[in-house]
Amino acid sequence: MQTLSNLRRFIQDSFRLMIQGNNYYYLWVAFLLLLILAGGVAYTSQLRHGLIVSHMRDQVSWGFYIGNFTFLVGVAAAAIMLVIPAYIYDWEPIKEITLLGELLAISALVMCLGFVMVDIGRPDRFWHIIPLVGRLNFPQSLLAWDVIVLNLYLLLNWFVVTYLLYCSYTGRHYVKALVLPLVLFSIPAAVSIHSVTAFLYNGIAARPFWNSAILAPKFLASAFCSGPAILLVLLQVLRKTTRLAIKDEAIFKIAELMAYTMGFNLFLTAAEVFKEFYSGTEHLVFIQYLFFGLKGHNALVPFAWASVATGLVAFLLFLIPQTRKKWLTLNLGCALIYTSVYIEKGMGLIIPGLTPDALGEIFEYTPSTVEVFVAAGIFAIGFLVFTLMLKVAVPIMLGEFTLNRGVLPNVE
Repeated sequence: MQTLSNLRRFIQDSFRLMIQGNNYYYLWVAFLLLLILAGGVAYTSQLRHGLIVSHMRDQVSWGFYIGNFTFLVGVAAAAIMLVIPAYIYDWEPIKEITLLGELLAISALVMCLGFVMVDIGRPDRFWHIIPLVGRLNFPQSLLAWDVIVLNLYLLLNWFVVTYLLYCSYTGRHYVKALVLPLVLFSIPAAVSIHSVTAFLYNGIAARPFWNSAILAPKFLASAFCSGPAILLVLLQVLRKTTRLAIKDEAIFKIAELMAYTMGFNLFLTAAEVFKEFYSGTEHLVFIQYLFFGLKGHNALVPFAWASVATGLVAFLLFLIPQTRKKWLTLNLGCALIYTSVYIEKGMGLIIPGLTPDALGEIFEYTPSTVEVFVAAGIFAIGFLVFTLMLKVAVPIMLGEFTLNRGVLPNVE
């Protein structure tokens, strides 16, 4: 009974804390709510008229929504970049901020599920892919595997984060025999969510651009660049706006690990490009469309080369210790690698895989205004979830929000 009472108190105090803050906090939340409203209005139009309001057609049946989904799965998987040095090598500076990486993973997974939902032409049939409710055709269907691993990883991170915060709130030490196996299990779970996403692509034999054995490791390599890039910026913001003692050495160690994964990602890209151009088969047409255009259609060409260029510059900035440890070049590198991977996993992955189509027709897809507003609304939901979780987590991590003292007046 005491545990239930403490849990109820924890939930109540958490909600009280979420509605407290300074003017900047209220402005940020209001901005996110405005974006969510705009996205909701756009999605209402899509529900009323169907996916015809998007620019997706028979030739390009996946677009902006699935591109963002693929990118965000990588952001969620990147939490293991903190888990491995923290719990495998027991490195204390990173162990102190591992919780923040798990919060980012939860937010990214919420956005992933949002993009899957809006990409379904008949959202009333979403229940078909809910485990234990719908018929998943498991284990034959790769989509079933994707649904299971994504939801499992979401529940795993949510439970670990909630349990650790609750223990800190009540002043109890967490049960290591419970937490450590779950945290260690999150490493293969993180690998699995992005591997299965890659399998969804390269399992489609009729799409040669995706039908590559190195797609899964390439997904993981790029994920371990882009996810930490976001986290590094967030850690600096939190250090400026809160009293969290985030050490420089933790940030620089994450940046160093990113340099290795960026190098591996660039190597895999070069290996794939070499294979396609050196073999010179009829499948060359897809990567040729991406990098050089085809029959006068070259809308993707500047984006493809921008992705390569930003990735190379970011790799050099992170590889050299002098630039990796300067805040200006570090943050510039974060922005560049985010841009590179976002293009690579969005328009650089989806559109060339579907263009030209099976009949050789070239349909140049660009997202519609409806798609952009819906996507902005989903990103705003993710940012809001992350903001509200941080609003509770940071004071608990600082010891300012506990069962005995409740919400302190100076907690913003």
